[in-house]
Amino acid sequence: MKNKFIYLAILAAGFASCEPEFENDVDANYTSGNADFTSYVAVGNSLTAGYMDGTVYKTGQMNSYPNMLAQQFALVGGGSFTQPYYGDDANNLGGLTLGGVQIASTRLVIDASEGRPENITGTPTIEVSDIHAGPYNNMGVPGAKSFHLVANGYGNVAGVAIGAANPYFVRMASSSSTSVLADAMAMDPTFFTNWIGSNDVLAYATNGGAQDDGMTPAEDHNETGNMDPSTYGGNDITNAMVFGNVYSTIVNTLTSGGAKGVVATIPSVTSIPYFTTVPYAPLSPAALGGQSNIDLLNANLYGPLDAVFTAYGEPNRINPLSSVAVNPILIYDADAADRTAQISGALQMQGYPASIADEIGMAYGKARQANTADLVVLPASSVIGTVNSGASATLASLGLNINGVSYPMANRWVLTANEKAKVAAATDAFNATIVSIANTNDLAVADMNTMMNLLVNGLRIETGQIFTADYFSGIETENEVLFSLDGVHPNAKGYAVITNSIINLINQYYNANLPLKYVNDYPGIHIVGSN
Repeated sequence: MKNKFIYLAILAAGFASCEPEFENDVDANYTSGNADFTSYVAVGNSLTAGYMDGTVYKTGQMNSYPNMLAQQFALVGGGSFTQPYYGDDANNLGGLTLGGVQIASTRLVIDASEGRPENITGTPTIEVSDIHAGPYNNMGVPGAKSFHLVANGYGNVAGVAIGAANPYFVRMASSSSTSVLADAMAMDPTFFTNWIGSNDVLAYATNGGAQDDGMTPAEDHNETGNMDPSTYGGNDITNAMVFGNVYSTIVNTLTSGGAKGVVATIPSVTSIPYFTTVPYAPLSPAALGGQSNIDLLNANLYGPLDAVFTAYGEPNRINPLSSVAVNPILIYDADAADRTAQISGALQMQGYPASIADEIGMAYGKARQANTADLVVLPASSVIGTVNSGASATLASLGLNINGVSYPMANRWVLTANEKAKVAAATDAFNATIVSIANTNDLAVADMNTMMNLLVNGLRIETGQIFTADYFSGIETENEVLFSLDGVHPNAKGYAVITNSIINLINQYYNANLPLKYVNDYPGIHIVGSN
């Protein structure tokens, strides 16, 4: 029986021992093998759309992996490949406006004068209501979950304001009532790629397991058993049975005309910079203001909290701050035992008025220090150590309003061990479904989960160069990074690596002979002198 699941880990290991064939070798005998690339259609989410640096922008979209694949397919009979219109991105800023009001940020760049990522200065010129109706060959829709691909009306501009429609699909949909899958089928695909499903679990992870308010826990519908995705919150985890039913519909529809293709698994979140860049213990003694300030924090906050938690059997939930080593941030843990009443009671015994004691108890009742099992999300780096404007006047007057230091970081900023377990379980279930459905339909599987995990220790590509998941840490690492500045999506180099992995898979699975892309021909991190 034909091996239907080719691990990219094996391919990656093989890269070091074989001579790769790159594009445009005039003497090469390129062939499509058993595949027909006459009409190639890509369905998926932001990873398919060419999203990078926090948005879709004109030149970024040109480096989407489907566009790179189509260029290679064209060498063996592949037809034209169209992508949604971004010609109105006049200054290559990305972002979106709706009715002239900005609703999505411009792309991220490294501001060399500040040494940090920033949204590039300017106003987006991509207006959602300026519709350029498709269908297109690239049907990647940023933000789409699996069930969104079969949702009629997902491209109706009237639904954007209430979250019932997707602004990216609004611009590209063939009509306000169509679905992404219907538009994909309108292109009569003979070959397809399908990389959908990441957002069914990633939205939960990137928001620290919180709803849009940043504090209320989002739902894992594998626990609730809710099978109606129309009732799901934006950051909820999709029920695995719902995912399986929808994924089967998508694949059965794409293959209904005899098309072959490649489906891709969902990457593990623990391998991407969005979750691995910010340490759980970034508070140096100097950052805390030195010995005197540490003593003050220990006397007025950490010591009393440690005493309460220890008295109730949690001796390591909070420990006094160290004056000689880095310290963990203070976080809100939705799953922690609620000690609001105990903290309030202890304070009242010390003479605090009940109203103030209750207020302090509520602020720290579910607090703890972060630990090695927690993942602090990338945007938290700009919040740690800042004043929490939502802290009460009472807490502010006591100096208890500094995020991560004297006030717990909100739920959205940390993915805890319990939340990671939910993400991992859902990812495993979704990936098992993807592989099973691919096997049933004789489709190749691109194991992006394994590939992304390789980045943790370094991924060696065809040329021998090694890339890692390290976030940008200076000019010296610029050419070693495959991720864009949003920490989730690849940069152009990263998309080229993904393209090559799929080409290798197609060459093996469909007996094709397609050349690879030169990864180093594509840009990495975008650096500007000033912003």
